[in-house]
Amino acid sequence: MSLTEEQRERRDLIAEGAFDTLPILNRFHLWLEDVDVSLNLGNSASSGPENASFLDGRMERLMAMTAAVTAMGTKLFGRFGEGADQEKEVLNQVKKDADAISAYAMSEGLWAASRLLPENHAIMVCLGEGLMPKAGETPEMGSNPQLGFGRVYARPQVAQWLDQRITRLLNDPAYSWESFYQDLKTAGITVWGAAIDTLENTSRFALGKDTGPMAVLHLFNQPLRVTRPYEGYIGNLFLPKRVVDKAADRSVLLDFRTPRARVLEAIQDAYPGIQAEDVHVWTLRGKSRERRIGKLWDEWQSLGVHRVDDSHPLPSGMNAFCDSGTYAPIYNVGSWSDKEGRTHVLICDGYAASAEAIQAASLSPMLELDGTFVVFTSRFNLPYDKEQHVMGLNPEAPNFAETLAEVVGESMQADEVALYQEMIRDARDAGMPLQHRVLRIDDFFPEKRWDVAAVTGYMCSDPYSGISGIEKVGDCSYKVSVRVATPHTDKTIDLTLRIKDEWDEARSVFNPLLVRFFSGEDFRHRPVRISDSGRIRNELQTLCCEALDYNEKGMTLCFDRIPSEVILPKQQKLLLDVLQWYKDNHPIWFQWLEIVPPSG
Repeated sequence: MSLTEEQRERRDLIAEGAFDTLPILNRFHLWLEDVDVSLNLGNSASSGPENASFLDGRMERLMAMTAAVTAMGTKLFGRFGEGADQEKEVLNQVKKDADAISAYAMSEGLWAASRLLPENHAIMVCLGEGLMPKAGETPEMGSNPQLGFGRVYARPQVAQWLDQRITRLLNDPAYSWESFYQDLKTAGITVWGAAIDTLENTSRFALGKDTGPMAVLHLFNQPLRVTRPYEGYIGNLFLPKRVVDKAADRSVLLDFRTPRARVLEAIQDAYPGIQAEDVHVWTLRGKSRERRIGKLWDEWQSLGVHRVDDSHPLPSGMNAFCDSGTYAPIYNVGSWSDKEGRTHVLICDGYAASAEAIQAASLSPMLELDGTFVVFTSRFNLPYDKEQHVMGLNPEAPNFAETLAEVVGESMQADEVALYQEMIRDARDAGMPLQHRVLRIDDFFPEKRWDVAAVTGYMCSDPYSGISGIEKVGDCSYKVSVRVATPHTDKTIDLTLRIKDEWDEARSVFNPLLVRFFSGEDFRHRPVRISDSGRIRNELQTLCCEALDYNEKGMTLCFDRIPSEVILPKQQKLLLDVLQWYKDNHPIWFQWLEIVPPSG
């Protein structure tokens, strides 16, 4: 029977996708059954050729597949919903287990994709989520498994060369970011920077919510100006560019520091006749955030605008949520008309974690938005209008304590003053441009012209775009939706993937090797491959980055610095046995690792 033109195109699309992404499919023991590509409507990036970014077609499909397998593997094997109605300790462990699966899957996907990078190219993670506890968590919970600064994916020679420079960035104060970037130029190495959140909305994932969880990967055609691991909070305001441009015509400056009454005036000037109640402000909600942005909530409420809450219906037909998730709402910033012809405008205000803020801001040019932000501290003790001034202070100034007291409005104890000094130093040393009044995304790139490919894999449905979450379509087959947005195109790719293994074997494929050992797999009698060395190095960086020090030979693991909430004490004992066994039996493969056993 002859095929129709549509059937032939579908067959060719599947064949192309399977061929281009075979390294990832083989790594995770998957079969690509179907592919469907559709352009998204409703924004300026909805037109353009199928592959329209600095990534070529094959690399774009590899990145989409990376996001897809991360989303699918996390949803199926990451303990989705197992934290519901549990004690805080259990919930936190579920979140860390989910983060471990997602970080591992994305890392393995990037590694497989990097085998097909051009010879002089590398992907370098500049910002990641998970280094710090979030609002509502306490410091002793430790960091979450994550992909953070300095993770390199490239052909071996390029990766080794780049690793050496990153080690210098971390250890040599005389080696600046400018020196690093010049070395890249001289060597002819092209580095694609990445900002990654392998599991956005982790709490909603652990609680089994129907909407929200996703894997977000932003690739840039150059590295971000970041020099060491960093995660903090950033106050941000996203407005339609139309509003900012119209205000500029009247010599009115709009940015995060602008009083919100003036922002509302500018919105009403840009959209004549719009009522205050038709201006919708999305901002994080919840008691844990009240001290920081409660004043911001009150400011908007006094102006009569609508503050978006969990009962607010979106154009997708689903309700918004405001307990987390500062990235996805950016796609909805802008204006629309309802059935009665009334104009509505949605904006985003408040704060976000650093990686989410940079990711969201990098969407601004393609969505015709204006995003401005100010670096916050990692404390929740000050309201936003005071927070926005603290990180710009000079921590080395002899009168720092007095200046801080003027900003805060009261004197602080010496230990509190020292803590604020340390937070400012950490951000400054990581390359955060604290000297500016407000920041824009351009401040994080070395070149004035930059490009981005924003790739999102959806574990659950997304109310801001209407894209569905993972759907089971056969005994072992699942449809996964991935959004790829660039300045020139915005499309959704639906990938139907079939798991080729039995369920328990598939679970092992998506679990980190060390986690498999923690679960009882015998490391002494399994076949050992040279790839074990790279996998274990990768997993240590993911699971316990704060316990690692980097040197010219590789890294040193200090067991006393491994958070017991991330790797349980009994698991740490097994980890020591595993690593020592590998070093004793395969010393050449593991010469990169030095071990500092626990002092106890």
